[in-house]
Amino acid sequence: MRLEKKVAVVTGAGKGIGKAIATKLVEEGARVVVSDIEFAFVENLAAQFKKMGREALAVKADVSQRPEVEALFEQAGQRFGGVDILVNNAAVRKDSPFHKMSEQEWESALSVQLKGTFYCIKAAQQHMAEQNYGKIVNLSSPVPASLGTHGQTSYATASAAIEGLTRALAVELGRYNINVNCVAPDFIDTEMTRNAARREGMYLEDFRRFAAAQIPLRRTGTTEDVASVVLFLVSDESSFVSGQVIYVRGGP
Repeated sequence: MRLEKKVAVVTGAGKGIGKAIATKLVEEGARVVVSDIEFAFVENLAAQFKKMGREALAVKADVSQRPEVEALFEQAGQRFGGVDILVNNAAVRKDSPFHKMSEQEWESALSVQLKGTFYCIKAAQQHMAEQNYGKIVNLSSPVPASLGTHGQTSYATASAAIEGLTRALAVELGRYNINVNCVAPDFIDTEMTRNAARREGMYLEDFRRFAAAQIPLRRTGTTEDVASVVLFLVSDESSFVSGQVIYVRGGP
């Protein structure tokens, strides 16, 4: 197994892409800390992993709140002795036309995606720098995301900033043998995508047909497609890959 005894923290792991990533890492031998603002989801997920004979810890955390992030990594350190892998997956998307966007709507995406990613990396890199090893994967989105063309200002801004953060930190943290990369999925069948489709007045099957018509591979993506790319980036097979943004969208 590629991740035997590695300790991984996955945020936003309660469902969708985050759940698929956590599951993939566990299947490859990782000990995982699954975190989400909705504790019941990660509590159930950790219980499933334990039934598989794996080590897992569920932690409730709002990544936009620094004290909660610090507590998350403190618990990870106490339980497993450190952190080898961080996957920043937690995100919110609340589309709103720019001329109607409130400051609260603007802040929501930036706080969870950008500030949350910053807080988590700040906490994780302390463990990683000390052990001279670490893998960080940030989840972003193509800018703008393909479904729809309006109301994505805050979401697109946060995504673009995360890509810039990824490249800058790859340079800064490389001396500590820490790889920092970004995965940007699009046209993935998740609850967030389905909600976005509903806001556009589309049924799920309509969305799938709309998406498939634009994707060279002629299908929508799955959470497993994203998880497989993340697995590569957190494994030692990608030891010379850093500062990259990989689009998982069935085409360029």
